Amino acid sequence: MAITSSRKPRPTPTAPAPQTRPPSPPGTPAAEPPERSAPSAGALSEGAYEAGTAKSDGSTTDAPPRTVTQPDTPERYAPFARTLTVFTLAAVLVSGQLYIVIPLLHDMATSWSATTSGLAWLVTAFAIGYGVGFLLFGPLSDRFGRRRLLMYGLPLAAVATAAVTLSPTPEAATALRLIQGVAVASFPPAALAYLAERVDPRRRAIAVSAVTAAFLASAVLLQVGAQLLVPLTGWRAPFLISAAGLALAAPAIALIMLPDTPRPGTGGSVLASYRALPGLLFHRTLLPRYLATLILMVGFVAVYTALQLYGVTSPAQLLALRAAGLPAIVLIPLLMPWLGRMPAPARAATFLAIGALSLAAVALTTPSITPLAVLLALYVAAIAGALPGLNEAISAAAGPARGSALALFSFALAAGSGVGPQMAAAFPAFTPLVYGVAATMTVAAVAVVISARRAVPLSSSPRPRSGRG
Repeated sequence: MAITSSRKPRPTPTAPAPQTRPPSPPGTPAAEPPERSAPSAGALSEGAYEAGTAKSDGSTTDAPPRTVTQPDTPERYAPFARTLTVFTLAAVLVSGQLYIVIPLLHDMATSWSATTSGLAWLVTAFAIGYGVGFLLFGPLSDRFGRRRLLMYGLPLAAVATAAVTLSPTPEAATALRLIQGVAVASFPPAALAYLAERVDPRRRAIAVSAVTAAFLASAVLLQVGAQLLVPLTGWRAPFLISAAGLALAAPAIALIMLPDTPRPGTGGSVLASYRALPGLLFHRTLLPRYLATLILMVGFVAVYTALQLYGVTSPAQLLALRAAGLPAIVLIPLLMPWLGRMPAPARAATFLAIGALSLAAVALTTPSITPLAVLLALYVAAIAGALPGLNEAISAAAGPARGSALALFSFALAAGSGVGPQMAAAFPAFTPLVYGVAATMTVAAVAVVISARRAVPLSSSPRPRSGRG
């Protein structure tokens, strides 16, 4: 009797005992209440899978699994290899539509009995639509979700691209190229925002770098592809192939993208989604980074335009110089596991400085073709390294308005591509231009450093989500 009376008090605290979390009596197997096994909000973001399986093993209640699956998707991060492959190929195809028409101008002029110079508006019209489309679709991706926007945007881009082949006149082709630019622009801001949100942070820099490099590489790849096709098939085939690729990209992206997460506070009018754009553009942390992006792209296009304008090299040598930059574009994403350890603003400023130094070396030494190719390859590597750094720095500072902020980033890229040829034409020779680009890149590097040291929270982040504006 003494033994039984001494053991009875031990089972009595079975109900209240789990409230003291660390010490649990050894003989109480069913004492874990649902409150203790359900993951907290912080744990949910890092290990929803592990928390869900632990609860199913306990099988004491059905409430915690619902808690696990509602706030997050069952898979916390996007599948890296598939996402990187599909997004990179789509980026080449999307961005390359700006350049694909250049090798086709002569054949198009012959088809319509027009002049090649008169068809230059086919490039300009797309660039205008491309820039406007960034500002249109970036805020919409914040409001409706990245995946949903791409499911509508990519098929629309495929239809608009195919429609260019139906143009009976240059004027009709110009109008359709404008529409094509707007439709194709649905991809970059939504895709970059998705990578910043849904890719494992340890691999995020690699993904952003690869997609940004694809945007740069498309200028060479699609021009070469179109140049090879046009003698065999005429000017319409490259557009039809591009349309087919965009149509196939939609179901491929639908398969690999995670479902859109709930976006609270997205009520109000659609126009309310755009009210955050001025606040993002002129924010003291973001504005220097947008200006650095603009300077970077203006200089990149101006340097290669000037090589052709001022007869620095022959056409064959110019092609070799352009092709020499491709290995550098590929190399940077491969190095990103190590480069990504550096904070994004510091990485962007470092590569801006490297680009400025490489151009200064070109201007000071006036090298022959081989050293020039090496220095320009280093310059291209600096561009390929600085752009993803700027992208990540802008994305991190924007918070929930990431889609709108990256739309402005993409718009700065498009604007730089348009201003670059005009800047090249404004200089009397190649060497003064290179000095000017090196100086502006130095200023941009300093501005990015200052923006990091004087960074302030983005107080306007709730604005795109409310109807109050």
